[in-house]
Amino acid sequence: MEYTQLGRTGLKVGRLVLGTMNFGPQTDEATSHAIMDTALDAGLNLFDTANVYGQTAGKGRTEEIIGSWFAADPSRRDKVVLATKVYGNMGVEGQVWPNHDRLSAVNIRRAVEGSLKRLGTDHIDVYQFHHIDRLTPFEEIWQAVDVLIQQGKILYAGSSNFPGYKIAQANEAAARRGMVGLVSEQCLYNLFERRAEMEVIPAAEEYGLGVIPWSPLHGGLLGGVLRKTVKEGRRAGGRSSGVLADPAARERIQRYEDLLDKHDLDPGETALAWLLTRPGVTGPIIGPRTPEQLKGALRALELTLGEELLAALDEIFPGPEPSPEAFAW
Repeated sequence: MEYTQLGRTGLKVGRLVLGTMNFGPQTDEATSHAIMDTALDAGLNLFDTANVYGQTAGKGRTEEIIGSWFAADPSRRDKVVLATKVYGNMGVEGQVWPNHDRLSAVNIRRAVEGSLKRLGTDHIDVYQFHHIDRLTPFEEIWQAVDVLIQQGKILYAGSSNFPGYKIAQANEAAARRGMVGLVSEQCLYNLFERRAEMEVIPAAEEYGLGVIPWSPLHGGLLGGVLRKTVKEGRRAGGRSSGVLADPAARERIQRYEDLLDKHDLDPGETALAWLLTRPGVTGPIIGPRTPEQLKGALRALELTLGEELLAALDEIFPGPEPSPEAFAW
């Protein structure tokens, strides 16, 4: 496993990040544990989750599954860089109260305690804001984070789904308090969806945040969806079905798969390997539902994409110009 620094920190993390959103609703506890075993054996050390993950299995269920994995072998905890998130409302339907969501100091304190209990640990390595909070000033957010750092309950703070200007506001507010500020940003970024290159990634690079792309296959769209439709009789679902309804988008995906067929490359592995070539990217989040899917994703670490292939991918999926040239002169 190749390791890199998480942004400007001294923290070393693997070039792939284990996403756990499927643990609980799609992957049972035993299989989830097997996936984490395989990931750790392969050298993956950054595990990403969120307090609201669990969906149909119940909010918080994903953290509980991770917690039971730690409990089965406490030595695992020191090997894992554990990241979770705060923002979403943890109340069950019909029992939602004010101040049980967003980033108020009240909810941050409540959410941390809940996550620590479910995860079965005394600290969270990277505590991430799952979304911007337009109602809470950063001065209040950083005050709450500062207390938690002093208490040893969290070590670093990160963001997710932040626009570039909010990354700047957050870190300028942190600097005024003499704090490190955000060290990572999770954003939607892949070959098909490259708008993050316009301002989010430049802001992250300017402020020293590690970029952690989520949905690196764009909901399966870049994982050979057309090939699977023909060979396996699968139907595209979720985000893929909506995109493929557009003839122009479908044509781009067909060109993508045809190109990789010529190079005898797997589409999903190539999409991951492409992200690993991008400036500022720490590592994409992979969300396997089975150990076999995880092993497939790991093969992306062995791929080297040549300049000719990278140029051909840019022709199919051109990214935006950087700001301000993207919308000005």
